[in-house]
Amino acid sequence: MFPIRDDNPQILTPYVTYGIIALNVLVWVAVQGFGSDPTLSGSICRLGLIPGELLQSIPAGTRFQVGPNMVCVLGDTSTWHTTVTSMFMHGGWLHIIGNMWFLWIFGDNVEDSMGHTRFAMFYLLCGLAAAAAQITSNPESMVPMVGASGAIGGVMGAYITLYPRVRVHMLIFLGFLFTTIAVPAVLMLGYWLLVQVFSGVSSLGAQGGGVAFWAHVGGFIAGVVLIQIFKDKNLLAKHPYHGWRQQRSPTQNWRRVSRL
Repeated sequence: MFPIRDDNPQILTPYVTYGIIALNVLVWVAVQGFGSDPTLSGSICRLGLIPGELLQSIPAGTRFQVGPNMVCVLGDTSTWHTTVTSMFMHGGWLHIIGNMWFLWIFGDNVEDSMGHTRFAMFYLLCGLAAAAAQITSNPESMVPMVGASGAIGGVMGAYITLYPRVRVHMLIFLGFLFTTIAVPAVLMLGYWLLVQVFSGVSSLGAQGGGVAFWAHVGGFIAGVVLIQIFKDKNLLAKHPYHGWRQQRSPTQNWRRVSRL
């Protein structure tokens, strides 16, 4: 299943959401060389979050393979800056396209609920919480963590809290056929969270690379908690489809809502 749109209007122009997407694309082009090696592997070595290096739990000078022609060497100083830089790095075309698509669908309405400056802070804090969750799951890992999905998990946690009944249109693949269905956000995002939790549990103790499931879970939980602090009640009151108490699910009429 893959979300293609939601029935939720934009009240504010989501400048920060657009800016985050643009920054990720700029990094992908200018720093990661459109995903071509050795530029891609080198950027992941330098700017990806490596728990064992960050916590100095792995001896300095330890070497490990990243990509077909790149060997990373762990440094002798903690690399705290990578908790931020790793949020804007990606490991491949599908990785960045998928992350930016989810942010495009869900980010604008979360930005609606708190305004531009608060949303920028919220996004970064969710990303840091996601990194902390992944580090906690394996503090001696030498696998670089990259991607915006932890912070976007926070956006999704905020979305499910604010707009649980808004319909999300999903693309469903059935072998060689595909169709679309619309389900409430609480079902789509709740299912996504369960997949992350079960996948994270099954990955405990596994060696080598893979998906940072615990970063997704940590970011999501952070979003659910932080939205209570960051939401602006005056902005949210202008949004027609927030909360559980709306009388009916939004339909195509959402397009008639005026943007401020």
